[in-house]
Amino acid sequence: MLSIDPKAISVGALHGYLLGAVSPRPICFASTVDAEGNVNLSPYSFFNVFSANPPVMIFSPARRVRDNTTKHTLENVLETKEVVINIVSHAMVQQMSLSSTEYDKGVNEFIKAGFTQIPSSVVKPPRVKEAPVQFECKVTDVIHLGNEGGAGNLVLCEVVHVHIDEAVLDDEQKIDPLKIDTVARMGGNWYSRAKDGLFEVEKPLRTLGIGVDRLPLAVRLSKTLTGNDLGMLANVEALPNEDEISTFVNQASEPYQYLIMSGTEAEIHTEAQALLSTGDVHQAWCLLLSKK
Repeated sequence: MLSIDPKAISVGALHGYLLGAVSPRPICFASTVDAEGNVNLSPYSFFNVFSANPPVMIFSPARRVRDNTTKHTLENVLETKEVVINIVSHAMVQQMSLSSTEYDKGVNEFIKAGFTQIPSSVVKPPRVKEAPVQFECKVTDVIHLGNEGGAGNLVLCEVVHVHIDEAVLDDEQKIDPLKIDTVARMGGNWYSRAKDGLFEVEKPLRTLGIGVDRLPLAVRLSKTLTGNDLGMLANVEALPNEDEISTFVNQASEPYQYLIMSGTEAEIHTEAQALLSTGDVHQAWCLLLSKK
């Protein structure tokens, strides 16, 4: 394993490792204005939401590594204390990337990147019409993390108004992850498209999982089942009871009957793993417990 002292390598090299490892990162597409009303639009991947009450997002326009200068977005939020955070979908990712070009101060990236500039309801900075969700924010604080190149500046933004394109909502008026089709930053030139890599992990908050420590020893020490498999198996409130296992055995198809009667532990674990891959945790447990 490569072991690194952050102070022993260049800031650029460390920056690359950080971006490559801490990924994918959501993108803050920030629109701001300066004191004279000049518009700026720029993306930042040091970004996330941190509170719902009050609704607070934080992004960090870092000082440039190469020359230790600050970005127009930071200068603008310090002057006006307002920002619109526009969410980036796959349909606009190339234009978003173009807007990150370091144009001179006063150049409107909306125009350069071909986005539609529309007025906000509460704050002065405009919104990106093409963005599926737009958060109008008041800047409550800016925390400077250093004075050298690469140092971040945490911009704390309280959401004061939200705009959501109804096209990304499902029948329950919730944001559909497939419809919103967001993208995220990886290291280098790489991005991740949430829609293509989408998968669900049931939250443990819904159940009081028994925990990996309570799994049968043969399951917990399995050479076939992975850590993800064990996590799914452990996120149940109780193991199937004797009646449930008996019903499974009596109704099992021929391949399962063979496994129950003659299958090796490895074969049973492999088939249980296949069931887990489809989300059928109960059936996987019944199979694992059917072999006495």
